[in-house]
Amino acid sequence: MKISYNWLKQFIKTTWTPEQISELLTDLGLEVEGVVAFQSVKGGLEGIVVGEVLTCVQHPNADRLKLTTVNIGTGAPLQIVCGAPNVAVGQKVPVATIGTTLYTEKGEAWTIKKGKIRGEESHGMICAEDELGLGKSHEGIMVLDAQLQPGTLVAELFEVENDQVFEIGLTPNRADAMSHFGTARDLKAGLLQKNVNLELITPSVSAFHVDSRTLRIDVDVKNKELAPRYCGLTISGVKVEASPNWLQNRLKAIGLTPKNNIVDITNYVLHELGQPLHAFDAAKITGNKIEVKTLAQGTKFTTLDGMERELHQEDLMICNTEGPMCFAGVLGGIHSGVTETTTNIFLESAYFNPVSIRKTAKRHNINTDA
Repeated sequence: MKISYNWLKQFIKTTWTPEQISELLTDLGLEVEGVVAFQSVKGGLEGIVVGEVLTCVQHPNADRLKLTTVNIGTGAPLQIVCGAPNVAVGQKVPVATIGTTLYTEKGEAWTIKKGKIRGEESHGMICAEDELGLGKSHEGIMVLDAQLQPGTLVAELFEVENDQVFEIGLTPNRADAMSHFGTARDLKAGLLQKNVNLELITPSVSAFHVDSRTLRIDVDVKNKELAPRYCGLTISGVKVEASPNWLQNRLKAIGLTPKNNIVDITNYVLHELGQPLHAFDAAKITGNKIEVKTLAQGTKFTTLDGMERELHQEDLMICNTEGPMCFAGVLGGIHSGVTETTTNIFLESAYFNPVSIRKTAKRHNINTDA
């Protein structure tokens, strides 16, 4: 289990160092097997500053290169050879100075050095977003806000997060600690033993309210032994898009790849509170009804990974009025998930019989965070 130091401090405002917390958690039975540094942008954008393009002329010896001079706020302007088609006078751009280490998409390091390109000296590099780890585009250099001052650290503009991540060897009897809130609860108890009394900050739900009842999804739990509690609500008018940076950074720190705001927030809640959530595209719930039940042996069902599976008669399924949509508590189906065109969702929060869920996962060889 991975626990982020920064995330943990959202629940308990401690000044203890990661090393001190690591030792205390281990003493409490949550054995910390290692602590790993995390940066939301590899390299932390160290050595990258805002530059202003003062001049931009054709390279005398290359048709596709430009010869620029760039003010980076210290000393004389730098001469930099640039191959980007969109570089122009007056732009504010990110400049990697001599000695800066950049990283490829595969994590391989390379260092900016003074050199000659087609006979002209180059004292740095004007960067594209993919070269900085800030995006995928390589169509041209990044153009920054025109109001920025030359010499400003680019790391300050993009709120690079530095974190420490605990790798905890959690034992099966400690499911209560399988989240950041659960770990914070143990940490509070351990700190009390050290005569440090800190508040355990619980998430606020005061802003939640129901503002529309027009999209109604009925729920019928046909097997209450396998699903003792099943709750859900609809959320209308959503826009599926990339998550904000703070949310992406939380997930990246614990080794998860951000997908979109809907999928990401369900993963966030899972790792924050230990409660799995599942989002369905409400438009794909035929009959506007959820049925929680088992189905006949051999029923075909295609999961999110594209695999067609044959159901066992004891597999608990989340169904609409036409057929199965999801292995309860295990994995969703390919035809009911959230896509870029989704505008309304049904958000599930449930407690399923853990023995049943484990058996289903084992039968179908499925291993997910949920």
